[in-house]
Amino acid sequence: MPSAADPPFPTRRDARRNRDLFIEYAQAAFAELGVDASLEQIARDAGLAIGTLYRHFPTRVDLLVAAFEPKLREFLDSAEDALAMDDPWEGFCTFLEVLCRTQAGDRGFNDFISMRFPADERTESLHNRLCELTTDVLARAQTAGVVRPDVTEADIISLIWANSRIIEATSHAAPQAWRRHLHLMIDGFQAAGRRELPEPPLTEEQLYQAMAHLSE
Repeated sequence: MPSAADPPFPTRRDARRNRDLFIEYAQAAFAELGVDASLEQIARDAGLAIGTLYRHFPTRVDLLVAAFEPKLREFLDSAEDALAMDDPWEGFCTFLEVLCRTQAGDRGFNDFISMRFPADERTESLHNRLCELTTDVLARAQTAGVVRPDVTEADIISLIWANSRIIEATSHAAPQAWRRHLHLMIDGFQAAGRRELPEPPLTEEQLYQAMAHLSE
């Protein structure tokens, strides 16, 4: 039973504290278990009721956005810096390194940037900005003649998918192993000495469908 001094309803300060607790525990749970981590367990870890969680975050995507938007915006800022580098090749390599490093150590963020959530305008906007930056960094390097001309945005997204699985498989035994694979792929992106590829790239529609399928 609440004491006479307890407010009958949560104060604005209480509500803000509860929201911050949910985000804190969600970030930890998603980092370890991915975007499908139990919301009930997140609420228990925060010491609050699942109903309180849903009052703050009516859907899982609402919680995902709150948990990952700061990290994604930080990455986008770093990607802007890579785009501004004088050397297009250095900018391209730095972009990929930052992208893959941001994935490392956070399974949920791995999932989040690998997927599309078509019904949510917030995530669509963030992912569209990521795709725009990817296209700009890639086009700049291709115009300079340092990245093979047949590489597409879909190939970069495929690198994210591959890196995600490598991180998942090796994070405990060799947490930096993803960097070896990344630099093998970077060598493959170079324009010099390229060979014809046996399959065409994914179309924009195929790529979008594949990313949306991952969130189902």
